[in-house]
Amino acid sequence: MSPRTAEHMTWHQSHHVVDGVMVHPSDGEAWKHFNSVHPHFSAESRNVCLGLCTDRFNPFGLFAAPYSYWPVIMIVYNLPPWMCMKSEFMFLSMVKPGPSSLGRNIDVCH
Repeated sequence: MSPRTAEHMTWHQSHHVVDGVMVHPSDGEAWKHFNSVHPHFSAESRNVCLGLCTDRFNPFGLFAAPYSYWPVIMIVYNLPPWMCMKSEFMFLSMVKPGPSSLGRNIDVCH
């Protein structure tokens, strides 16, 4: 990681929170709940918080339903909003082929 990027990695803990306005995932109830359940982890602002997202992609169009891919992308949520959603901070961790939704069945050894 570059020194220029590293200086932004604690932004999630030091930014000013406005009541009722969510500008970053760290303002959300899920993040606050995680911090209350895992106080040892949240005490160190340099610990990396990642988001996992996936969506179906059909490379052959709508008419080839049996063929689909599920890219699984990791996002670094420590960074400020103007950085964390840029492609250089999103990492493709795996691509899962399959005809159905992954749901809770993400299995890398399938």
